[in-house]
Amino acid sequence: MAVWIGLLRAVNVGGRKLSMAALSEVASSCGCVDVRTFLQSGNVVFSGSRAVASGLSAALTAEVGFDVPVLLRSASDLAAIVSGQPLAGPASAWHVTFLASKPAARAVSALDPSAYGGDSFAVVGREVYLRTPGGYGRSKLSNAFFERKLNVVATTRNWRTVSALAEMASA
Repeated sequence: MAVWIGLLRAVNVGGRKLSMAALSEVASSCGCVDVRTFLQSGNVVFSGSRAVASGLSAALTAEVGFDVPVLLRSASDLAAIVSGQPLAGPASAWHVTFLASKPAARAVSALDPSAYGGDSFAVVGREVYLRTPGGYGRSKLSNAFFERKLNVVATTRNWRTVSALAEMASA
């Protein structure tokens, strides 16, 4: 069985509540095994087939009554994301925006990474590596920005969370 990381989009913000206990229960009920959650922001590591992993979003949506996009990465995907981080500067300023699919090359080339003050980014496949030295909360490079510019669903995690999830997935 493969190890998967599920990154939930927009839970536990704006009244869209999902406890990590409920996330674990739903994941287990749809066939995921060795389910572990991380933090309260919708991160789950589990084992299962690709079909089981792909069914998690529908199962969660049915459980909570609102759309719960789940962006999936395999353990090897996440290890490559961590080892391939292309930006300079301290890790405390790094984030990764995970994209539901690889964006169109035309959309990516229309972005100018140097146009956002001290913030910078690099789009690599289905990920956007971010460097936000003034803090992610102050950056214009938000999920909404990348969803609008790249026309894909996105969810962002700080580097500490990305690293922890990669470690959990490799254990």
